[in-house]
Amino acid sequence: MPGTRENFLIAGAICIVAGAFFTVANIMSIAGTIGISGIVLFILGMSIRTEKGMSDEEISNWKPDSAQLPDAGRVMYRVDITLDEPKKCTVMCGPCGHIELLDGDRPSQFTCPACAVSLWEEEE
Repeated sequence: MPGTRENFLIAGAICIVAGAFFTVANIMSIAGTIGISGIVLFILGMSIRTEKGMSDEEISNWKPDSAQLPDAGRVMYRVDITLDEPKKCTVMCGPCGHIELLDGDRPSQFTCPACAVSLWEEEE
């Protein structure tokens, strides 16, 4: 579950602050219960390991899952371009689901090599 550690830390801090407010209001039974619960939640949050995301190698080798896209009255396609160098561009053809990996930015025109459908052609 993403964000578990952060959720425990935030809940613990909120309970500690709420316990402090109840102490100021001189309601000690509620203040002690909520304050101690906040300390327990905070300690639990500090003991949970931080979830690790994708490694640099996994990010550089990522490509979308192959799937056909629904017909929307025209040819559908999906283009993903990496932000970091070396730039890579993946183009997924909607009619056949073929994924083509290209080096560099998005080309000005592209025809799917699997089904020979022209996906786009930019006018200059």
